[in-house]
Amino acid sequence: MSITPLMPVYPRCGFRPVRGEHCHLIGEDGRRYLDFASGIAVNILGHSHAGLIGAIQRQAETLMHVSNLYGSPQQEHLAQRLVDMTFADTVFFTNSGAEAVECAIKTARAYHQHVGHDHKFELITFRDAFHGRTLGTISASDQEKMHKGFLPLLPGFKYVEFGNLEAAKAAIGPNTAGFLVEPIQGEGGIKVPPVDFLPGLRALCDEHDLLLVLDEVQSGVARTGTFYAYEQFGIVPDILATAKGIGGGFPLGACIATEKAARGMVAGTHGSTYGGNPLAMAASEAVLDAVANEAFLEHVRDMGAKLTARLEQFIGNYPEIFEGVRGRGLLLGLKLKIEPRPFVAHLRDNHQLLTVSAGDKTMRVLPPLVIDESHIDEFMDRLSAGAASYKLPEAV
Repeated sequence: MSITPLMPVYPRCGFRPVRGEHCHLIGEDGRRYLDFASGIAVNILGHSHAGLIGAIQRQAETLMHVSNLYGSPQQEHLAQRLVDMTFADTVFFTNSGAEAVECAIKTARAYHQHVGHDHKFELITFRDAFHGRTLGTISASDQEKMHKGFLPLLPGFKYVEFGNLEAAKAAIGPNTAGFLVEPIQGEGGIKVPPVDFLPGLRALCDEHDLLLVLDEVQSGVARTGTFYAYEQFGIVPDILATAKGIGGGFPLGACIATEKAARGMVAGTHGSTYGGNPLAMAASEAVLDAVANEAFLEHVRDMGAKLTARLEQFIGNYPEIFEGVRGRGLLLGLKLKIEPRPFVAHLRDNHQLLTVSAGDKTMRVLPPLVIDESHIDEFMDRLSAGAASYKLPEAV
């Protein structure tokens, strides 16, 4: 047998973490790595947050899973907190970001079919977006590397250039149900759109009775310095998919929506065996206890501003490697002039610094939101050493 016991869909690196301490991961060989990847924006409280660990331990001793056929005081309480903190009126809990986006897609279609517009099923999405790995979410994403091997794609999606409001407007047709968009593209390269883009999409939705669906799986839950990134763009969506940080490391996602947008999601239209289990609810309650307050959000904004300033000052020392700094809060990207994956691997393997590559030659910088200035100092020291020791590929 040549196949490995783990299906070989990930090109796994040699780093094998076995323990986490705050903003560091410790490998199997005992070496400490500064974690500015955070499980790809998941471990927002780091790796040993007492409140999160305690909440999970207490809930595990009480009740871990029950069927969604029963009432759930745990779900009801967390849903009410999310409703009170956002634009939404209702919440469906999932296990992941891809499931949350799937629910958002279904919610948008169900709205139009509920009001008798069965022909409105198509969502306009944006090039270089990433919405997940299910068949539905890869169909919503214009990325050939995710399509290969899984054709044909599901119908119902039309791709236009991210940030191009005129292209989005021109794409509206008789079958359009709405827009599905990341307010800041993550996998696509930490791209922040022009200031008029999201308000323009909101206006088009209002004009044509379309739904604005946001994918905040990566940008949400305090990552950008507000609880959700949409708050910084002066808009209110109709539907929003969230995950990653909302569980702090425990698998959890949610689709949140207004009462109007969710009118088609009635009994029997959707479900999840594990979604909203009491253990996940306890984890998320602990996360919100930590991050859903102005003092914590101000901390994220402060750390984000300081890290951004340090990076902008630093990159001029290596103009052959770095081009610019992107992002908001602690959702940051370094635009490179070289391919990011080898450089990310160099930082990891030689300087024990963990980051994440992305599209558009971008290296993502996604630290736990609990970093302080000492972690920024350590990051800059390791990044500087990594840039100084990196051997650029020879020109062909």
